[in-house]
Amino acid sequence: MRVLVTGAAGFIGYSLITRLLARGDEVIGVDIVNPYYDPALKEARLSRLTEQGKGQFTFLRTDFADYPALTAALEGKNFERIVHLGAQAGVRYSIENPHAYVQSNLVGHLNLLEVARHRGAEHMVYASSSSVYGGNTKMPFSVDDRVDHPMSLYAATKKADELMSETYAHLYRLPLTGLRFFTVYGPWGRPDMMMWLFTKAILAGEPIQVFNHGDMYRDFTYIDDIVSGVMACLDNPPPDDGAIKAGGSEKPHRLYNIGNHKSEHLMKVIGILESELGRKAEMNLMPMQPGDVRQSFADIDAISGDLGYKPTTSIDVGVPNFVRWYKDFHGI
Repeated sequence: MRVLVTGAAGFIGYSLITRLLARGDEVIGVDIVNPYYDPALKEARLSRLTEQGKGQFTFLRTDFADYPALTAALEGKNFERIVHLGAQAGVRYSIENPHAYVQSNLVGHLNLLEVARHRGAEHMVYASSSSVYGGNTKMPFSVDDRVDHPMSLYAATKKADELMSETYAHLYRLPLTGLRFFTVYGPWGRPDMMMWLFTKAILAGEPIQVFNHGDMYRDFTYIDDIVSGVMACLDNPPPDDGAIKAGGSEKPHRLYNIGNHKSEHLMKVIGILESELGRKAEMNLMPMQPGDVRQSFADIDAISGDLGYKPTTSIDVGVPNFVRWYKDFHGI
């Protein structure tokens, strides 16, 4: 099929497009390549996609939050389905720069809904986030839980995206699937996330900042498992049959958690990194950061039951894979 993917230069976008191209799909990638983290990494991903694509991959360096620019760039380009992964990422950065999140995550999401509506897209899959669960204490997090108390603006924008999508599924019967990702890591990952930051610091002999004095749990999900979940969703649009979908909608709109269904202690992950890197981490134990949560844990029954999604990569395999990639990428 022909697929439009936003956030093409990003971690998940790059990894998804790699898989789409490998199975013979044509992909139009959209990304503005902003400097939130080192654009050189994004450019390296794009170079690999262009090389792999061999005519199957078209890249548009366009800001999807600018509707006139987006529609102009897409003029004459054909696609049946959309995966909207582009966003201003990062929970902590949303406290410093809230306007960036409103523009990219709210205006940008609306723009893609409009593109999907006017193009008659068969299905749009979009990125939500596990952060919508806020301070929920019931574990594991289920798509049937209330998510009305976000702890960061980033989380609030993702919840708003889900609400806007429900409206478009109702008004225009547009098939939509929202994915709440849980702590994605792996090769070609993001340098602003824990796995990269800790690996870099430990190798340099510098201290790592460990929040909530190490009493943190995360549902670490390996990138290959994430992509498998996205592909399964993309290939299976929700039917407009009036039945109640995952997340509670009677419209053609589903919400799924994509996680590993294991809540791992942060100190266990640090231990694996120390073992793989051959040196101990110097730790600065810090209080909880504003906007952060102590634990995340994905209930994946909905996506497993509907689509057969089953993550296969434990942190004992995934973390060493990331370390090997990191060393190779940096020539260490």
